[in-house]
Amino acid sequence: MIEERLGAVFAAAGAEGRLHAVDVDGPCPPEPMGRGGGAGAGRRQGPEAGSGRGYGVGLGADDPVVIASVFKVLLVLEFARQVSAGQLDPRERVRIRAEHRLGGWGTAGCADDAELSLRDLAFFALSVSDNTAADLLMERVGLDTVRMLAAELGLAATRLTGGPRQVLEAMLAEVGARDETEFAAVYPALTAGQVGRLSVLDPARTNASTPRDITRLLRLIWCDLAGPADACAFVRDLMARQVFRHRLVSGFPDEASVAAKTGTLPGLHIEAGVVTYPDGGRYAVAVFARTPDLATSRTGTDAAIGRAARIAVDHLRTV
Repeated sequence: MIEERLGAVFAAAGAEGRLHAVDVDGPCPPEPMGRGGGAGAGRRQGPEAGSGRGYGVGLGADDPVVIASVFKVLLVLEFARQVSAGQLDPRERVRIRAEHRLGGWGTAGCADDAELSLRDLAFFALSVSDNTAADLLMERVGLDTVRMLAAELGLAATRLTGGPRQVLEAMLAEVGARDETEFAAVYPALTAGQVGRLSVLDPARTNASTPRDITRLLRLIWCDLAGPADACAFVRDLMARQVFRHRLVSGFPDEASVAAKTGTLPGLHIEAGVVTYPDGGRYAVAVFARTPDLATSRTGTDAAIGRAARIAVDHLRTV
């Protein structure tokens, strides 16, 4: 069975996996209603349009999972919707100072102050998973509105507790570190059990969803049903410009294009995106791998994400 093949891929990499994959152009999710309603007006609905159950390929597709930086897709989508509605000027400038920097890629790791537009914060948040850019964008967009968006889109299993700063502050507090430098010094001495109890690794206490909810979000974006068409196109374009190519991309032929968003935390290796083939086939895939060791870089696990995604998509293309 397909589930056994998928499970074997993760087991061979020493990981536990959760996955959902679905044909973007198969039976459509229901049209979202509420703020920005009508974005998909007139679109024909297919069978099983309500829950999405009964089609697609899954391995623990409805299990709660930590989504880490994949939440940035929802954040940037809400930003793009507010821009489309005239509520935000994408050219508005933001000064990024030392107190804003959280560490990591992009402006998060800058040594000096920088200034960007809101639109460029969104670009950095998705293309290089810039935590500082996402944090500042969240301040401007509003956590409550992002939560409202998740509810509006029917992401019933998705819960958001905060942005990157809240995640970082929770990690620091739980290990008794005052800042990132102190955390980096303390972390190597922590046992696997201590790290495993961190709230950021627990779907019940941090930003979380299910693989099926995430592929639903992607399908709505790719079908222009997650908001105005220009907002959906903005998110698709930025996801296509992600620089990280070691997970989903590794499993697919060169002629297939992948637009995706990674997520990484100790022991968690995640990527969700849409794979498009030259024949027009489009497949939304969300893969979550958890490893007993807490390294954030594991080549074997990253490759397993690509292999499992390819198996699932190949199955969808042949059934």
